[in-house]
Amino acid sequence: MQEINTGGNSSKNQLVELVNLRMPYGKYKGWYICDIPEHYLVWYKQKGFPKGNLGELMALMFEIQLNGLEYLLKPIKETRSKSFGR
Repeated sequence: MQEINTGGNSSKNQLVELVNLRMPYGKYKGWYICDIPEHYLVWYKQKGFPKGNLGELMALMFEIQLNGLEYLLKPIKETRSKSFGR
């Protein structure tokens, strides 16, 4: 498996969380944070992201989508899929 160079362990941990954490409420409840549509994250950006870890992850996903960096999550998603037999 190819390692992602994110410049720091905490950054890598956040990318792993984006792929494995599910939205706990709202229109996209149950969706992985990394799969939430961009328009929903834009709406939250304008409204204000939630406080705490969830808000930080949603803001990070917004920035990833804004800058076209979704490819960074692909190897992590593949690892998740293999772990769950999907």
